[in-house]
Amino acid sequence: MDLLNNLVDKGLRRELPTREEALAVLATSDDELLDVVAAAGKVRRQWFGRRVKLNYLVNLKSGLCPEDCSYCSQRLGSKAEILKYTWLKPEEASEAAAAGVAGGAKRVCLVASGRGPTDRDVDRVGKTIAAIKEQNEGVEVCACLGLLSDGQAEKLRDAGADAYNHNLNTSEATYGAITKTHTYADRVDTVQKAHAAGLSACSGLIAGMGESDEDLVDVVYSLRELDSDSVPVNFLIPFEGTPLAKEWNLTPQRCLRILAMVRFVCPDVEVRIAGGREVHLRSMQPLALNIANSIFLGDYLTSEGQAGQADLDMIADAGFEVEGAGTTTLPAHRADVAAARTGGGCGSHGGGASVCGTAGSDASAAEAGCGSACGGCSGHADEAPVPAQAEPGEVRSDLVAVRRRGTGTDIAPNA
Repeated sequence: MDLLNNLVDKGLRRELPTREEALAVLATSDDELLDVVAAAGKVRRQWFGRRVKLNYLVNLKSGLCPEDCSYCSQRLGSKAEILKYTWLKPEEASEAAAAGVAGGAKRVCLVASGRGPTDRDVDRVGKTIAAIKEQNEGVEVCACLGLLSDGQAEKLRDAGADAYNHNLNTSEATYGAITKTHTYADRVDTVQKAHAAGLSACSGLIAGMGESDEDLVDVVYSLRELDSDSVPVNFLIPFEGTPLAKEWNLTPQRCLRILAMVRFVCPDVEVRIAGGREVHLRSMQPLALNIANSIFLGDYLTSEGQAGQADLDMIADAGFEVEGAGTTTLPAHRADVAAARTGGGCGSHGGGASVCGTAGSDASAAEAGCGSACGGCSGHADEAPVPAQAEPGEVRSDLVAVRRRGTGTDIAPNA
């Protein structure tokens, strides 16, 4: 297929596809799906080999967010029965992070619900970062705290943060239909603040909210323009008690086409399969590893993922390997730029510290209130049955296993 051959050639040269080519990937048929995956796989292997980076979420503060993001189980007015708790102590967060690192996670993402941090919150997170890095040598730390004010990104960098996550989530044209308490421009501003401070920028999207193909292409092109080092791709899990509870629009095939489009547009960045992979990709998760080079380990923020050991088995069975702590995630040309930006070491690109990854195990509340969190609200418990496909327009709370273990509970995390 000429389309796929052209996209592979462009991906190997880091050349931006045309919008028409990106839209054409989303429009391919199921009969062409394996060809699409194989083509995206060539680009993935060129820049990342067969390595899979593991990321782990620690939710520092869960629920009770004043923002109104329609997809989020922590939103203002949410009836979702999620865990709610205030700030974890640094030692509690460090203990939670250690569980993920022991499971093979290279990066820990610290998430807190809310519109954005106060300066006192930033100081609190700084102490948490110090506690985690003291206990886990070489671990990368990404912060996900919402909208940043002037100077806060620099404080996080000085405290030892390697990266900052803030997702754009959807296109600028449709953002107002998803969230009304802040704007798309607010999100772009926070990503730019993180970049300017020398933090590795992690920003991604949520698919499955009723958006068009054009919306998906728009947001991915925006992420490339922002030069995000890491792009988490979340697949919406419609939580009962949120406005999008009936939005079941995704199939495994659709998810794979979306991931492939992201890889072709962003060939040399960390593409992470984030929230919702267990529910929407299901038995086709291993195929997605041929496109994405990063996943969350274990649970997500407010929902449960498959067992951490099942993730590790899946990676090995599919012929991939877990990326080691001493391995640079990004290809050399991006790693060098990132190192210069940070003054020599923003992890994931250089010696082990950056690119927003996350993962999940004892995480909890999703989207950090205003959706800034890596990974989102989605997930699925390994013990919950998964039917063939949910019908659009119906609430399927049986497919969404709310997290009841890990941080904020007395039950050990799933790592």
